[in-house]
Amino acid sequence: MSDGYDSDFLGIPLPLPAPTRPATRLDYPRFSVLLDEERRFAAVTGVVIDGATLRDQPRTGEWRLDPRVDDDAQAGPEVYSRNDLDRGHLVRRRDPGWGSASEARDATEATFFYTNAAPQAAGFNQSKELWLGLEDHVLAYAETTDQRIAVFTAPVLDEADPPYRGIRVPLRFWKIAAWRSGEGLAAAGFVLDQTELVDTRQGLTVTPLGAFRTFQVPITDIAAEAGLDVGPLADADIFVRRGLRPVVARELEGPDDIVL
Repeated sequence: MSDGYDSDFLGIPLPLPAPTRPATRLDYPRFSVLLDEERRFAAVTGVVIDGATLRDQPRTGEWRLDPRVDDDAQAGPEVYSRNDLDRGHLVRRRDPGWGSASEARDATEATFFYTNAAPQAAGFNQSKELWLGLEDHVLAYAETTDQRIAVFTAPVLDEADPPYRGIRVPLRFWKIAAWRSGEGLAAAGFVLDQTELVDTRQGLTVTPLGAFRTFQVPITDIAAEAGLDVGPLADADIFVRRGLRPVVARELEGPDDIVL
């Protein structure tokens, strides 16, 4: 469909994180998906964002299956019908929407393939809003350089995830944002936890008193939990400072809590 994630976009070689489980690479305009066909969700997504030429595109596009892989290798519309699950974009609709108007339109519409979705509890709260805005926050931070970032996102595909309609609902999601800082690479890792919200013991219910929780975490922790080779991202983690006490996950209540 297009050239996919560009590992040289930041001017520093940065490959996609590599899952330890088998995955099928699918390229779209300016982003790629590494699809775990057994779990029917992405093990990794990677998108490149040029903040200097981002466009505010009208919302166009409809959710659809990708014809390049079997339908039963994708979590399609049956997962999301008649319940309290949203189709959560992994690569945000807005992120690849930069450049010319036609390029931006094609790229944003490509984010509506089910290979780029994972179920998230319906409803909205402050922590989920923070999660959806992390790329914007990092872009603003990187504005003093060239306003380019690479973002990697996927669910944590845990064997203990609860079963539902032929899939297992991921309870945690990870995100790593990377940008150029001077002549080097900088990166930050985050986790979204919806464990308190999702209950599949009797069909599926979303617990009204539960909450999304967003954390900044060491990238090496993400690599261990999600089963990934993150390459140079681990050494670029600005959350980890050599010589200081060990870093632990930091729950975020707002943008001011993020360490960049």
